[in-house]
Amino acid sequence: MRSSLISLFTLGITCCAYAATPALTIYNQDFAVVRDVIPLNLQAGINHVEYSGMTGDAEPDSVILRDPAGKIVWQIVEQNYRKDTASVDRMLALYEGKTIQFQMPDGKLVSGRILRAQTPPVFMQPATYYQQPPGGPLQPMIELDGQIRFGVPGVPLFPAGADHVLLKPTMDWTIRSNQKATVDAELGYVTGGLTWKADYNVVSAEDSDRVDLIGWVTMENHSGKSFPEAQIALMAGDVNKTTARRMGGQILAQAAMLGTGSEQPVVTEKPFDDYHLYRLGNKTTLLDSETKQVEFVHANGISTKRIYLYDGTDLSRYINMYTGYDQIRNISEYGTAVNPKVWVMREFVNSAANHLGIALPKGRLRFYRQDTGGELEFTGENEIDHTPKDETIRVYTGAAFDIVGNRKQTAYRVDGNFQNRQADESFEISVRNRKAEPVAVIVREHMYRSANWTISVESDQHVQRDSHTIEYPINVAANSEKIVKYSVHYTW
Repeated sequence: MRSSLISLFTLGITCCAYAATPALTIYNQDFAVVRDVIPLNLQAGINHVEYSGMTGDAEPDSVILRDPAGKIVWQIVEQNYRKDTASVDRMLALYEGKTIQFQMPDGKLVSGRILRAQTPPVFMQPATYYQQPPGGPLQPMIELDGQIRFGVPGVPLFPAGADHVLLKPTMDWTIRSNQKATVDAELGYVTGGLTWKADYNVVSAEDSDRVDLIGWVTMENHSGKSFPEAQIALMAGDVNKTTARRMGGQILAQAAMLGTGSEQPVVTEKPFDDYHLYRLGNKTTLLDSETKQVEFVHANGISTKRIYLYDGTDLSRYINMYTGYDQIRNISEYGTAVNPKVWVMREFVNSAANHLGIALPKGRLRFYRQDTGGELEFTGENEIDHTPKDETIRVYTGAAFDIVGNRKQTAYRVDGNFQNRQADESFEISVRNRKAEPVAVIVREHMYRSANWTISVESDQHVQRDSHTIEYPINVAANSEKIVKYSVHYTW
């Protein structure tokens, strides 16, 4: 039990946390930590406790049941988690060998004995995957009027108050207490079926690169349980979890919006361990199969920069052909395939001076721009990773329509003996600007034939970004073309 306790506390339950209402810490990795309160009326000795408020995707080995005040000492002798809730197949299995009534399509009632219920699927690892028995599921067998029938003859009618029928996933404990006591116990466990993500909408005016940013958190509950008036926290970060969980259910399209009209912030953020924790300021109800959205950041006047980047080398066709320098040094056409697209990048600094400066969880960044009539038009989107404050965000949003690139190899020569080999290669890169205004473009080039290289001749001054990448920042006048030329010398 001690190892489970440490793991669960690490996942977000602090040692002194105790709430009279349900509490959730949802992770953006398809799982959550649930905390709830269970009134216990214990007798000295052995007690049997049943709790039917579990989720349908709980991890039983993560369950902790404790006295939050630490005054009552008990031992959990045994715990059992059942989620085989009532269904036609389950009820047929419970009544196998017994006689029940069936309602026929014409309303007539007939009696039949269940010889065999439908064969259930065989669950594999992980538990969310299963396979049917060989030959497919076996149909129910019903004895009716002295004959055996495959499949149920009508709607089965089961007696009310049947034993062992679960309406909800249930946990039951056998608890040994050293004293008689009444206590509000705290239950905590890890469950699948709950997740959250961040989405950002970025809006700019037609003639400005200053933008407004609105960030939403979207919570999805497919756990099989509703959480009324719950205290909800959202954990952002790459928390290691040893087993992957798969979220079940279908995502609904509707969303319940929460306004920002209160004086208190809707969501507060703070560092937690090596991650970041976002707490909803007000209790909220998160229903099963519900998608709920909450605004968590709203910033105006953020300064951004639009960057045009031309990376004319298209190496995609060579990915599976060559694996190392020794294979590409003597192939003259390697790296000569051309990408004509000029990328449009958007960049901004996540700092307080730039009206942001908070930890931004990973999510989708959507860009909109107002036209002259004030209407918003979508101009691109991309994903960002978890981004701390004071870091720079740069994302690709699309390809420029009116800026075109071209790249061609103008010379290539390999020379040298076995001990001193060398190669020389020359390129000419052109960028054509068909806009009515000048643009600044970054031309990116890759030194891909050897780790040892020098630029021998160049028309413009390059900037070295890493051991294999150089860039030429150039300005291209309106309706004109700019050409960059360079030669590189390789040795190996």
